[in-house]
Amino acid sequence: MMLVIILAYLGGLLTIASPCILPVLPFVFARSDQPFTRTGLPLLAGMALTFTLFATLAAVGGGWVVAANQYGRGVALVLMALFGITLLFPRLAERVMHPLVNVGNSLANRVAPGQPAGPGGSFLVGIATGLLWAPCAGPILGLVLTGAALQGANVGSTLLLLAYAAGAATSLALALLIGGKVFSAMKRSLGVGEWIRRLLGAGMLLGVVAITFGLDTGVLARLSTASTGGIEQALVKRLSPDNIANTPSPASAVQTSDDGAIPALTDAGVMPSLNGATQWLNSPPLTAESLKGKVVLVDFWTYSCINCLRSLPYVKAWAEKYRDQGLVVIGVHAPEFAFERDINNVTKEAKKLGVTYPIAIDNDYSIWRAFNNQYWPAHYFIDASGHIRYEHFGEGDYAQSEQVIQALLRQAGAKGVNSGISTVSASGVEQASSGQNDISPETYLGYMRAQNFASGEISGDKPADYRRPSALPLDSWGLEGNWTIGGENITLNRANGRIFYQFHARDLHLVLGPGADGKPVHFKITIDGQAPGSVHGSDVAPDGSGTVTDQRLYQLIRQSGGSGEHTFSIEFEDAGVNAYAFTFG
Repeated sequence: MMLVIILAYLGGLLTIASPCILPVLPFVFARSDQPFTRTGLPLLAGMALTFTLFATLAAVGGGWVVAANQYGRGVALVLMALFGITLLFPRLAERVMHPLVNVGNSLANRVAPGQPAGPGGSFLVGIATGLLWAPCAGPILGLVLTGAALQGANVGSTLLLLAYAAGAATSLALALLIGGKVFSAMKRSLGVGEWIRRLLGAGMLLGVVAITFGLDTGVLARLSTASTGGIEQALVKRLSPDNIANTPSPASAVQTSDDGAIPALTDAGVMPSLNGATQWLNSPPLTAESLKGKVVLVDFWTYSCINCLRSLPYVKAWAEKYRDQGLVVIGVHAPEFAFERDINNVTKEAKKLGVTYPIAIDNDYSIWRAFNNQYWPAHYFIDASGHIRYEHFGEGDYAQSEQVIQALLRQAGAKGVNSGISTVSASGVEQASSGQNDISPETYLGYMRAQNFASGEISGDKPADYRRPSALPLDSWGLEGNWTIGGENITLNRANGRIFYQFHARDLHLVLGPGADGKPVHFKITIDGQAPGSVHGSDVAPDGSGTVTDQRLYQLIRQSGGSGEHTFSIEFEDAGVNAYAFTFG
């Protein structure tokens, strides 16, 4: 935990180099020549506190908090614009704004260089600035918010957010201290304090304009060469021991014996309760007590997770092969998207996927938290006495996992356990990944976790027209047409809208669903401007045509190899489609 807190702090330090923080800097520099303990420190404290509060609520509170944050940003922008006007034209502001100018000037005088400033006013400005700063979030913050959403409200998530905010506040404090020395030197040598005042006012107004029109996250992001996203991603990969993602755990989590055969079996404690399941499929409710004497494999999965789908053929093979010798496989379905909470969707997709073993519906994440789980997929191997003896996270190492099953069955007294390793033949979305390490990352389209959006400003929760980006860097995506970008997904409001993605991988998948009316949505895809032909996925015809009928993952591209970059495009002929996330293989 301490290592992840350090990681979050380092991610916050990098915020100063992020292009979306630039419009906020004038608000910080506006009080750079005031005593740091009375002005700068309260301002930074207000920013950090507000940021942490809203980020925590956004992780656990739902859409109403997002809306509240948007209104708060609007109020903050108005407040900052008022400060900027009074810095530029204090006399004009007094004449035009009449009674309101007294309040405005009171706050502005606290902000203006050369005027007395108290900690209360600085803290107030910090709160307003924190609302503007909150969207400046990279991969590390996304990791924290995802963990909070899955694990529920907890002290650990708030500590991580505080660490991130403290890191960003530290970098801004350095800028504030350095800026104060620069401004003081300019005033001593040039005597241009009033011009500095006006320059800061103009900078604040420019910052308001940039944030209002999305230049902080759009144009600046494309022009800047100091984007921290790649650095943060590297930090996540190097330092984080518990990445919450649809990816395998670190290799160190898998222990093998000296001869590389049967993995070492340890005792990780008693199997947690399964009582948190909201419903069971293919079986009456099962309990840890009723499973004593059986070898149990608990598989955490969700039906639109590509990593879960690719490991599913092996889990099904084990359930069938060892069922008569005492193995019980339980699939714990923990949803990632809202539509995966629909029991009808889970029932239909489980039947389509051929899952016949018991499925515990874990819509409340009760079983997930009981196991302290962090991954999709995650496999927990329990012996006949009810103790967890082995864990495996992510895809791969199937032979070792099957050897664990065989060893636990023998320990339980099963006779004639087959020591052979299952051979699995899978197709479509269940076929094994390419094994490449440099493929495009999983990319969420809803604004709560969206990254690398190349079609300008995201207008959250309201219809907006988007244009195809003129340039589409690797791993970036864009839109064309009238879309509503929600927290979890994007929705097409008018026919013939398109999504673009510049990718590097063998396979490309997209989680899609029809509109609220459930009517099928027809689409057509291209790769590098051409029909896919022989590289079409299992849900697409060679001419690129396909239909969205269910809420699930669709395989759209399947190449023989995965070399080179490609431009993917999907055009929807009908309105109403919902798109959630790209995944690759």
